Amino acid sequence: MSDKKSSPAFGKEEELAINTIRILAAEMVQKANSGHPGMPMGFASVAHVLWSRFLKFSPEHPFWPGRDRFILSCGHGSALQYALLHLAGYDLDMEELKQFRQLGSRTAGHPEYGLLPGVETTTGPLGQGFANTVGMAAAQQYIRAVMPSDEGEFDPFDHRFYVVVSDGDLQEGISYEAAALAGLWKLGNIVALYDANNISIDGTIDLTWSENPVQRFEACGWHVQEVLDGHDPSQIYDAIEKARQETEKPSIIVFHTHIGFGSPNKQDSSSSHGAPLGVEEIELTKKALGWDYPEFTVPEETYAIYAEAADRGREEHKTWLENISVWLKARPERKQLWQELIEGDVPIDLNSIQPEFETGSKMATRGASGIALNQFAEKLISMIGGCADLNGSVKTDIKKTEIFSAESYGGRNIRFGVREHTMGSIAVGMCLYANLRAFTGTFLVFSDYMRPTIRTAALMKLPVIFVFSHDSIGVGEDGPTHQPIEHVAALRAIPGVNVYRPGDANEMFHAWRNALETTDQPSVIISTRQGLPVLDRSKYAPADLAGKGAYILKDSNGVPDLIFMASGSEVSLIVEAQKRLEEEKIKVRVVSMPSWELFREQSEEYKNSVLPSSVKSRLAVEAGIAQGWHEWIGDEGKFIGMNSFGESAPGAVLFEKFGFTVDNVVETAKSLIDKK
Repeated sequence: MSDKKSSPAFGKEEELAINTIRILAAEMVQKANSGHPGMPMGFASVAHVLWSRFLKFSPEHPFWPGRDRFILSCGHGSALQYALLHLAGYDLDMEELKQFRQLGSRTAGHPEYGLLPGVETTTGPLGQGFANTVGMAAAQQYIRAVMPSDEGEFDPFDHRFYVVVSDGDLQEGISYEAAALAGLWKLGNIVALYDANNISIDGTIDLTWSENPVQRFEACGWHVQEVLDGHDPSQIYDAIEKARQETEKPSIIVFHTHIGFGSPNKQDSSSSHGAPLGVEEIELTKKALGWDYPEFTVPEETYAIYAEAADRGREEHKTWLENISVWLKARPERKQLWQELIEGDVPIDLNSIQPEFETGSKMATRGASGIALNQFAEKLISMIGGCADLNGSVKTDIKKTEIFSAESYGGRNIRFGVREHTMGSIAVGMCLYANLRAFTGTFLVFSDYMRPTIRTAALMKLPVIFVFSHDSIGVGEDGPTHQPIEHVAALRAIPGVNVYRPGDANEMFHAWRNALETTDQPSVIISTRQGLPVLDRSKYAPADLAGKGAYILKDSNGVPDLIFMASGSEVSLIVEAQKRLEEEKIKVRVVSMPSWELFREQSEEYKNSVLPSSVKSRLAVEAGIAQGWHEWIGDEGKFIGMNSFGESAPGAVLFEKFGFTVDNVVETAKSLIDKK
């Protein structure tokens, strides 16, 4: 990446362009009467130098693989990004800038991936965009490593990741987690641009922050620079150029700026952070900046600067296309890898891979998850991921491959350390960068640490696979701190996420297959610590029906008097309870429900065939809270579950204490029948 640039001269036209960004941002926020003008106004100089002099982009090809990435981690400054995209010639006209934050507009309050070309990730929850960037940079190094190449030849992945971070981003703990891994992995393709304006919504940051961010990043192994005047284009240029030349370490540049720059009464104040300047203050600001143009006007000189930058990018795109064609033809194996990793083609029929579990044996579904993961990973080099220091328990290692590290970027096993939050965001970044099937792993109870990440993955419709084990009071002796009670329900509550809680090893295999077949939403795969019977599928329905979300595992002889429903470890419990009741001539249908979300997607005809409305007596059993089960059991059904935290004791003892026994299921079922 050593393409050093000489420092250019910055004159009045450059100052005009910078002020254009400031005024556009302030006008967008004012028209919407909502937003954050201060950050765009204060960071306009840095953004202008980056976009006009360094950033490699082609507005007509916003997802060209060879482009640089620009990530605005402090998404509240979205007006800055929208102004830049408009100036650079992306598909974003002035009318859309005027519709900032309005219903149906693509200029949303915070940048949204998939809504607007040029937006690389959905940002807003502070720190997440920074961590996403680390994932993108790691993905680039992984793909580079597994693609066969020769020294000195064309590199289709010669690009950088520029991420803008704020004081708030760096106060969030996720940023420290991500910075530590980026330094450990020596991701020299990252350039972080830190807007150090020392202002937050509640006041100056010294009210809440006394640490030295320069020393923090140096301790994490980053190349660090400080620019005392973050409004001087020459200083900005030189700092970015130095960062670009550093390839062994990630770089961060601390730009000391003035929030709300140019506003006579609101510069350097919290009042410019998250509220419009006001009509009068905007007029005073325009006067202070020497701005004499009508509202929402871009001077031709400014368009010309950005047109030149865009033309440069178009030429780079054209050259890249010529080179990539030759590069792919030079070695046939590259083409196949390119199709899988970049274009997203699955090189095999996933249905050709079949489970290998012994009927009648007992296996924890976490063990089955590890086996299934490896069966698929052996065929899919796009699968990469790891665990938050719990691999021995969660079973997320890919066998016959190395650990991802600065010495081995081709390793597919990522050791995240005890960093659940950033683990999820890094996996999101990997999926954003290319068609990787990134996965993570930890205990279910720690999904709380990952909830913001899972939520943004759902917002972006990314196929990240989140693996969680130790799914209930079956965890046992570790006690209530490690026994998830409300967590399955909480994950099911997130829109756009497929949650799987398989009932045996074969259902777990199909959960993995379904997750890998899903390309437009994240999947959550939940497994047990304790062993579960591997059901004899010659006596019970085929496990591939789990792909429908719910299915009749074992039907009654004739019209059922009662329907049992369960997920996960409680499926084998209701199977045994059905046997007991059948002996007493009570007809029971057993329904396994590994994924509510998939079941909802089925036809009304299918759903009614599994849960006919004519059968009102229904009993659901799950080692968690009742939230959500009313949808399936109706007003007349009952639920056996948890309504308190667990305790420290062996799992089997706890299941008996809290009523997860055949006797209790049978007695509860009989009470439903008696009501009829």
